[in-house]
Amino acid sequence: MDQGPVLLVVAHGSRDARHAATVYALVERVRSLRPGLRVETGFLDFNLPSVPAVLESLAGDGVREVVALPLLLTRAFHAKADIPAVLREAPPVLRVRQAEVLGPSPLLMAALERRLYEAGLCPADKATTGVVLASAGSTDPEAIAVIASFAREWRRTGWRAVRPAFASARLPRTQDAVRQLRALGCERVAVAPYVLAPGFLPDRIARGAADADVLAEVLGSAVEVARVVLQRYDRAGVRSMSAVGA
Repeated sequence: MDQGPVLLVVAHGSRDARHAATVYALVERVRSLRPGLRVETGFLDFNLPSVPAVLESLAGDGVREVVALPLLLTRAFHAKADIPAVLREAPPVLRVRQAEVLGPSPLLMAALERRLYEAGLCPADKATTGVVLASAGSTDPEAIAVIASFAREWRRTGWRAVRPAFASARLPRTQDAVRQLRALGCERVAVAPYVLAPGFLPDRIARGAADADVLAEVLGSAVEVARVVLQRYDRAGVRSMSAVGA
């Protein structure tokens, strides 16, 4: 039975072993939600297998259709430049479609909220709690604008306030946003890392959350994230689009 194109999850990679372990846990969650779908993992840097190696292997297996999904929360440099460049070098027998990045999505908002509840908050706390939406950061104005819009939308679900913060490239830093929310009069301040896996920048976010009341875990292998992965795969698989590089 034809299960559709192979799903290739494209992760950034990291020297931190927790990164790859989290990526693989998320991929296993995706497989559990869509039995029969072939899901492979490739890394842009630091970890193996590399994306080119996975594409070569798929071509050798007789695969002809691939949906490459950037495991990214915003559409910045990696999604706009690095990944398309790698995919253009795929074996010519493969038709490779690049799916959209994961964010923004209501499911990601739900995952962030669930992580906060797992860290000790409850729904009754929302009206008196300020949340720092702490992302890795980017020099891409589009990515920053999306984070700011996401924070405003999340605030409208009932939180006292939601402020974006960035671990690199942009200000404010997490600790500055925590202080801003204290000054605003929030009874408690929570930090929600808007990142997928542990690593250098998430550790910086955690250090910046030292004066917060609550620090949530990274999104990781949350079922909501896995569902977004499949949503992006399905959308890329059914829409009419040219092969990468065509």
